[in-house]
Amino acid sequence: MNLFALPGVYDPQDDTDLLADALHDEALPPGAEVLDIGTGTGAIALTAARLGARVTAVDISWRAVLSTRLNARLAGLPVRVVRGNLLTPLAGRSFDLILSNPPYVPALSPTAPERGPARAWDAGHDGRLLLRRICQEAPALLRPGGVLLIVHSALSDPQATLLELRERGLKAAVADRRFIPFGPVLRSRRAWLAEQGLIGDDDTMEELVVIRAERPV
Repeated sequence: MNLFALPGVYDPQDDTDLLADALHDEALPPGAEVLDIGTGTGAIALTAARLGARVTAVDISWRAVLSTRLNARLAGLPVRVVRGNLLTPLAGRSFDLILSNPPYVPALSPTAPERGPARAWDAGHDGRLLLRRICQEAPALLRPGGVLLIVHSALSDPQATLLELRERGLKAAVADRRFIPFGPVLRSRRAWLAEQGLIGDDDTMEELVVIRAERPV
């Protein structure tokens, strides 16, 4: 899928592909309402729209919103794209499927960057600044039987994601995983990650996981 991306918008990578594979494994009801949180270029939103879903995509970045709107128009797909901070603009809505590939890389700064390309991946010391909010807020937007799919690195504590989602009444498990070579971001902070005990000195591969959580009927 060739997608347009304004400068600073996250290009689809291995984590996007892994989430797309998980999306294809879901049996969506006809006309399913789907939400893509942190849509970036809209790669996941467009995949869901191609499967016949009615898709809403949200991103805090105006550049991401504009990129997704253009990609949806070029693909001839009806995707509603809104700008907002995670789930803030979606109060009162409910969805059959919620998907997210949020920023999740542990970073030297305890706070998320306010601008620049690092906003697409840096997520505080533990990589969970955005993951925590999604785990707290997304379950309330799921319809009975609805599913939440989140992809993130094993460096950002999948067990914490599972626990937080189960505490909110969802049935949660790791649905898929994939090992990939360290990319430029992890390579640039190898020493710091090793100091934090997140990687070994000789590690060269990162584990990605897809968490699947379902709201009971």
